Amino acid sequence: MAIILRYVDYKGFVRERFFQVVSVNDTNASTLKKEICNVLARYDLSIENLRGQGYDGASNMRGEWNGLQALFLKDCPYAYYIHCFAHRLQLALVAHHSDLKSIREGEIQELTALGELETSTGANQICTLQRPGTTHWSSHFTSIGRLINMFGSTSTLLENLIDKGLNMSTTKMLLQKLRESEWDTFLESVVSFCERYEIDIPNMNARHMEGTKRSCQQKDNITVKHYYHFSIFIVVIDYQLIELNNIFPEQTIELLTLSMALSPIDVFKSFNVDDIFTLANKFYYEDFSKNDIEDLRRQLSHYKLDVFGCPEFQILASLSELCQCLAETKRSEHYTLIDKLICLVFTLLVSTATTERAFSTMKLVKTPLRNKMDGDFLTDCMVIFIEKERLLISLT
Repeated sequence: MAIILRYVDYKGFVRERFFQVVSVNDTNASTLKKEICNVLARYDLSIENLRGQGYDGASNMRGEWNGLQALFLKDCPYAYYIHCFAHRLQLALVAHHSDLKSIREGEIQELTALGELETSTGANQICTLQRPGTTHWSSHFTSIGRLINMFGSTSTLLENLIDKGLNMSTTKMLLQKLRESEWDTFLESVVSFCERYEIDIPNMNARHMEGTKRSCQQKDNITVKHYYHFSIFIVVIDYQLIELNNIFPEQTIELLTLSMALSPIDVFKSFNVDDIFTLANKFYYEDFSKNDIEDLRRQLSHYKLDVFGCPEFQILASLSELCQCLAETKRSEHYTLIDKLICLVFTLLVSTATTERAFSTMKLVKTPLRNKMDGDFLTDCMVIFIEKERLLISLT
């Protein structure tokens, strides 16, 4: 397990630093929590000061997200878990696979007509991104290759997602409605499809046969229709709802949505005093006293009049640039509560790329000739390798 610390330095720059690599016997939530706490305690870092936690949501971490969160709630109730956005992108693209295919087909026809694509056997086949569920860099390389090949269609799909909005709340509502009241409509559409393409349809009123089909294993009240309805249709929808709730919890979506009110993009187009106030009061109430909350409102009023009129703030394109500009212009000293809130938002780890790179580094450092090095020595070697630029600066 690689541990990365994310923080904001005194110049307003967001930093992610490799901190430790820990050998774990398994990836159970209790094991991971214990090792994380041990590492932080070793360096006198209080776990109560954590405000953001990010974990890789694929492969062996699947199923452990909620358990790890639950274990941390007791000691660290004010930290928020954010699912890796790289995996969210993959999930969104896979979920919109049909849209991607239709866009890709149109793109292929257009490029073929222009003579920009080969038309030999096996060329111009519709492909998709690698399905999520693995973090090996070989699979990521394959995904990147496919993404390059599908760049135009993927861009169009992402633009569609932005324009239409990916509202996970309404998606979950529609799935719930499908589960509760649209089985008959769904079945009719399946039957219609089968009849159109001359596909055999089982007798839905017949007795469903289970196991080895011996009479002692059968249940008289289970029909084929009942089996497909309750053992497949509802089970699949429930599984999908669980996945959506795990990956897109309502609290996380609201937290990130409110955080956008701080963004300086398009000359602070998303700026909203009420949203910023709600963000501090609801999600970071431990970091702001009642007096701080009232002072925050006053600071926001002055901040809007002051910062919005400054030319250097009107060209900012990201929240990180805003944080740096506040530090450079010394306005972070005047708007201390706003600057504090921005720094708290920046502790939300939305990508595990730095962690992934640490594992790639480990493959380079721990060669067959060094396969017996202990954890501390391995960590020291990795720090020197990963943070070599800072090491060179220190030496000079």
